[in-house]
Parts: sequence; structure tokens; C-alpha cells
Amino acid sequence: MRDLPDKIQWHPAFYAAAELELREDLQELFVSREHILGKEPVCIDLLVIKAGEREKVLKNEIGRIMRGHNVLEYKGPGSELSIDTLFKVMGYACLYKGYGETVNEIPADELTVSVIREAYPRELFKELERLGCQIEWKYPGIYYVSGMWLPIQIVVIKELSKENHSSFRILSENVDIEDVREFLKKAEKMTGTRARRNIDSLLQVSVNANYEVYEQIRRESIMCEALRELMKDEIERDKKESREQGLAEGRAEGRAEGRAEGRAEGRAEGRAEGRAEGRAEEMAQVILNMHKNGFSLDQIVLASGKSQRDIEDILAGRELVVEMA
Repeated sequence: MRDLPDKIQWHPAFYAAAELELREDLQELFVSREHILGKEPVCIDLLVIKAGEREKVLKNEIGRIMRGHNVLEYKGPGSELSIDTLFKVMGYACLYKGYGETVNEIPADELTVSVIREAYPRELFKELERLGCQIEWKYPGIYYVSGMWLPIQIVVIKELSKENHSSFRILSENVDIEDVREFLKKAEKMTGTRARRNIDSLLQVSVNANYEVYEQIRRESIMCEALRELMKDEIERDKKESREQGLAEGRAEGRAEGRAEGRAEGRAEGRAEGRAEGRAEEMAQVILNMHKNGFSLDQIVLASGKSQRDIEDILAGRELVVEMA
């Protein structure tokens, strides 16, 4: 298992997922990431402004509540969503309206607030009900809050439709492999620079948080080009490991065969050397007998076929050098 980064940056992936969710209407929307409010270091996670008809209802379920100016806040895995968090986001909406360049440039009835989170905010809903607000289940994973001065929706990612919201559903530390497969299937059909950039950004974070799931998918045949590009290092690593394993196995087999051949050759050479040494000893004894019986050196050379030096070595008691054929 590889080491995961200490802190995964979820918000860039959220921005990408939000644009993918709203992609059918993006040409009519102005989307501003980390929208700075005035000169103070306060910013909105995502500001979505309808650039076309303000009355037009967006196709995506999350966009149905949206009016002219829409403030979106994302709470990543492990982040708290309390009543204070909600009021802070409402405060952002108020500041955004108040920073208009002209009086009432941003009408109050054109504002909405959306808070997106993976888990169901049980304590928040209890507190809202205590304050007299009504919580309405509008669509799977989408709850409308009424009783405040502006429209609010709370989006629970875990409960969203698998088919309609795969971009948001893979924003998880415990992603469902079927959600990933659904997203990759849809990502293959998305074209255009903006969509591909958002897909890459979203996958980068989702892969970091759920590496084992994507590693499993990588070994299947459903990888989209974006995931294949993102995991190309792992693919090359596997190819290299396979090559190295093949080479290692080949070397091992080669060494085993070499040792077997070496033993066979050794036995053959040993037998040949033994026979040669036996013949040399036999020849030495013949030369000694000839010398003992009065044969001259020239006669022994002629009869044995050995050199004069070899014969002198034998007569001196030195070992005859064995020549192998």
C-alpha cells in the first residue's frame, strides 16, 4: 500500500465536480471559484451566477433551487457542518450582496445558499427544526430548508442518485467502486477542454483518497483515458516489474540449466582427463622400461613419439604433462 498525502486538498476536486454536475447549463452560467468578498480575506467556495435567463430552471437536481446568484459551500470529509457553519455561509451571501457596486445590484430574492457534505447532518437538522425551520426531502440526498430569509439546500453526497450525481459521489474517502465505474463510463463521453480539465482534477483527489479501489479498476478493462493518463506511472511500473520478473525467472532457469550442463560437461571432461592420465602413465612406464633395457634416447623418441624433453622429464622422475585432445 502506498503512502497517502498528509492532507488531501478536497476543494479543487469539489469545484471540478460541481462544474461537471452543472455541465448541461454551463454555457449560461458564470462560475467563480474562491470568490473574494471585498478586500478582506473572506471568500466563497463557489459562486454560480446565471448568465442567461434568471427564471430558467437548471437541468441538474442540485441546480433546481438556484436563482440569479448562488453561494455554494463545500465541507470535505471530516469537516464539521453545524448551525454556526450554516450561518457563516449565509453571512457570506449577505456580504456578497452588500459588496455590489451599486445599490441593490444583487437583489435579495435572487440569492440562494447550498451546502454540500458527504454525511447526513443530523445535529444541524435537529437545531434547524428547534428554530422553527422546515426540512423538506426534495430529491435523493437533497434537502430544502425553509423558514430562513433566503432559500437554502443541504446536499448529502452519500444519498445522491448514483446515476445522476457520480461526479459528487466519488468525492469520498470511502468511495464505492460502482460509483467510480459509473463516473468513468460517463467521463469517456465528456469532451471539451473544460470537461477534461475538471475530470482530471476530480480524479486526482479521488485516486489519492481511494488508491486501492482505483488500483483494482486499473486492472480491469473499463479505465477511461483520463484515469489511464493519471495512473500511467503505475502502469509503467507494472510493466517494468513484469519484465524484471521475467528476466529474473529466465536467469534462474538459465543458471539451473547451466549448472546441469556444467555437471554433465564436468563428468565428460573428468572421464577424458582420467583416460588421458592413464595413457600418460602407461607411456611413462614403457619409456622407463625401454631406457632400462638399454635403448638410446633417439630410439626411445622414435618409438614413443614423445619429444626428447618429455622423455628426459620422465627419466628424471618428473610428471609428464597430459595433453587433452
